[in-house]
Amino acid sequence: MKISEFFTAQAVADHYTEVASNKIPYLGEGFFPADKKAGLDLKFFKGHKGLPVSLAASSFDAKSTIRGRSGITVSETKMAFFRESMIMSEEDRQEILRIQDSNDPYAANVISHVYDDSDNLVSGAKVVTERMRMQLLAPVNGDVKINIGVAGGAVYEYNYDPNGTWKANHYLKITTTADKWNAAATCDPLKDLETAMDAQEQASGERPAVLLMSKTTFNYIKNSAKVQSGVLAQNVTATVNYTTKRVKSYVEEELNVTIVIYNKQYKNESGVAAKFYPDNIVMMLPSGALGKTWYGTTPEEAGGEGAADVSIVDTGVALTVSRSVDPVQEKLTVSEVTLPSFERLDDCYALEVA
Repeated sequence: MKISEFFTAQAVADHYTEVASNKIPYLGEGFFPADKKAGLDLKFFKGHKGLPVSLAASSFDAKSTIRGRSGITVSETKMAFFRESMIMSEEDRQEILRIQDSNDPYAANVISHVYDDSDNLVSGAKVVTERMRMQLLAPVNGDVKINIGVAGGAVYEYNYDPNGTWKANHYLKITTTADKWNAAATCDPLKDLETAMDAQEQASGERPAVLLMSKTTFNYIKNSAKVQSGVLAQNVTATVNYTTKRVKSYVEEELNVTIVIYNKQYKNESGVAAKFYPDNIVMMLPSGALGKTWYGTTPEEAGGEGAADVSIVDTGVALTVSRSVDPVQEKLTVSEVTLPSFERLDDCYALEVA
C-alpha cells in the first residue's frame, strides 16, 4: 500500500467523523447550530422584540398609520480565519512503509498514530468555535465580546454590544460583599435569580427558561445557608441526603427553569487546561437556538483548481493533504473561516455573582 492511498483528505475526514460520532457534542452546538455561506462576510439582524405594542386607533377610509421597525440592528463583519498544519516527515514515512510487510506487528499502531495526530488537529478547530460561543454566553463585566488573541501583530476582537445598550438592560453584577454568592452564610441566590429574571422579562417580554453556569457557581447555590434551609424545609424525614441532584431539582422547581452545568475543559495555545465556561457568572437564556455558528469558504476550499486534495467536515472545516518531493513529505492542513451570529442576544440576561 502506498502512503498516498491511505493518507488522503477523505480518509482523514472519514476517520475523524467515525471517532467524533462516539463523542458527546459540545454544548454550544445546540445553542448555535452550524451553517455555511460563501466568502468571509457575515451579516445578521438582531431584533429587539420587547413587549407587544397595541395597534393605533384609526378611522374608516383613512390611511393607516405607518409603524417604524424600531429596535432592528444590523451587525456586519468579516469572519475569523484559523489554519494549522502537521507534517508527516521522511522518518515517519519510513515507519509507515513497514506496513507493506504483513508480518510487522507494529503496522496497525503506526497508522493509528498518524490518524490520531490528524484527529487532534481537527478537534482543535471545534475547540475554536466552542470558545467563541462560550465567550458570548459568559459576558464578564457585561462585555459581549469574542477575543481570539493576536495574529500578525494585530489583536482580533469582536464586540457584539458596541454601544453598551445590552449591558445597560440585560446585565447585573452583585457588588455587596454579604450578597455575593461566595458568602454562604448571608447570600440569597434564589432571590437574586428571580430579580434578574423579572428584569429580563420586563425588558423583553419573555422569561428565561435556562440557567447556564459552571460547577463552581452551582456549588455557591448549594452551599448557601438559605438554599439549604429551603431544601430541608421540604423534607419531613429526620435525615436528608443533601445532594447536587436534590438542590438542582429544588431550584428548578422554585424558578420554573432548567439548570445547565457546563464544566468541560480544553487546552489553550500554551497547553494549559482551561474551562470553556468561567466561574462566577450565570447566563439566563430562552428556549431554543440563540444564533448560528457560521462557516465561510477557506482558501484551500476556494482555490485548488482541482489539484488540491480537500475534504470538509463539521459543515465548514477544510482538511487539505498536500505533498512535496524535496523533502519527501505529506502535510495535513486544517483550516476554517468561522464566527457565531447572536440574533437572540436581547433575549438573554447575565448575572455576575462573585
